[in-house]
Amino acid sequence: MTASTANDQRFREFKMPDVGEGLTEAEILKWYVAVGDTVSDGQVVCEVETAKAAVELPIPFDGVVHELRFGEGVTVDVGTAIISVDTQPGAGPAEAAAPAAPAAAPAAEPEPEPQGRQAVLVGYGAAPSSTKRRARKAQPAPVRQQMAAAIQAEMNGHAAPAAPVPVPVPAPAPAAPVAPVEPAGRPLAKPPVRKLAKDLGVDLATVVPTGTDGVVTREDVHAAVAARTAPAPVAEEPAAPAAPAPSTAAAPAAVADLAARETRIPIKGVRKATAQAMVASAFTAPHVTEFVTVDVTRTMKLVQQLKTDPDMAGLRVNPLLLVAKALLVAIKRNPDVNASWDEANQEIVRKDYVNLGIAAATPRGLIVPNIKDAGAKTLPELSAALGELISTAREGRTSPADMSGGTVTITNVGVFGVDTGTPILNPGESAILAFGAVKLQPWVHKGKVKPRQVTTLALSFDHRLVDGELGSKVLADVAAVLENPKRLITWG
Repeated sequence: MTASTANDQRFREFKMPDVGEGLTEAEILKWYVAVGDTVSDGQVVCEVETAKAAVELPIPFDGVVHELRFGEGVTVDVGTAIISVDTQPGAGPAEAAAPAAPAAAPAAEPEPEPQGRQAVLVGYGAAPSSTKRRARKAQPAPVRQQMAAAIQAEMNGHAAPAAPVPVPVPAPAPAAPVAPVEPAGRPLAKPPVRKLAKDLGVDLATVVPTGTDGVVTREDVHAAVAARTAPAPVAEEPAAPAAPAPSTAAAPAAVADLAARETRIPIKGVRKATAQAMVASAFTAPHVTEFVTVDVTRTMKLVQQLKTDPDMAGLRVNPLLLVAKALLVAIKRNPDVNASWDEANQEIVRKDYVNLGIAAATPRGLIVPNIKDAGAKTLPELSAALGELISTAREGRTSPADMSGGTVTITNVGVFGVDTGTPILNPGESAILAFGAVKLQPWVHKGKVKPRQVTTLALSFDHRLVDGELGSKVLADVAAVLENPKRLITWG
């Protein structure tokens, strides 16, 4: 067994897994271990954020942490090694296993460096051949030396015979390879970084790379933008004495002042996925939104009664719970609303289960986890599931599985004091119900104007699946249950 093979078996790399459905990258939020820490199979070593959620990653083997390849806040492609572990910590120093390799082939020393970058997805990162080409250009070839000598000889007055011998010693020889280094090919950067640079109008050739082996990182691009907005006016002022009007210097200064008062937030993770999903939904599914204002005084009284009910002890009881139950009853009475559109097969897929999504605002953006098979749950079971869903979302622990497979969604805009809105469908779902703020308003009740608890509901639905009649029936049924919650018994 060679020293290299022994090292490969001793030092094992843990690569960024695909923790979602076809995700290509994830951001390292927090490391739970440091170099030198002992880890065991199944131990959580870091937390990462994908385009769908924050996920903790367990390591699949035992050993001692040898190297953390990336710091916190860095976005890493799926398939890239993020940590290496010494599985034989008692075997001695790591370097002792391979001392003979440099002596046998000193010219190959630069090549082990890219080893940490080779474990990436196809099409990502710099190709190993790029580094090799740069290494060859940095070393002047004999042919180039002879050509340079011949040119120098002609310039010195036909002293060609003597010129080739001393040429390798003077300055012209090292000067020849320096010039081609700049145009030696496009800068090294991963596709997401190239797209970021393109969106921000940054020429990668002007960016100073700080990544391994000269790879341009996201931070390098943002640094180039910052340098362009702030220091640029300072550099222009000395070059402008010839300009007669001082007003020309005032304009860049004003722009720089505005830029200094702006904060740029990279769009990534959950926010990026949400933005893409909403755009896709808005321009794919034809939206229709209907509204109804309803007296929910009886429902609010029932909420207070349930809070003291022994069967609901320890559970979260609020108006959203009864709105969710009312929507489930309305879907049971109008099952055709619970469907999806299969574009590939040109079919409407009606579902006999309801995965009820609840839109939740989190520090990382809006997510929509769902309660699986919510229609089959009792009120206490629904309350427990709803409470767990919301608390998990606020802690940032919602898994990608919890956000997939939804059929209909509720968004509680009333918690922000908003009366109502026109919600956008969660992609792949048929309807979304917006629950507005419950306010005390004058209302005609039993022929007299009285103060009553009133709210406004808005139902958006996919008009390919749900026509106006069906959508109106569903919304009217939800309103009827909330107006008279006894219907939970007679209709449920």
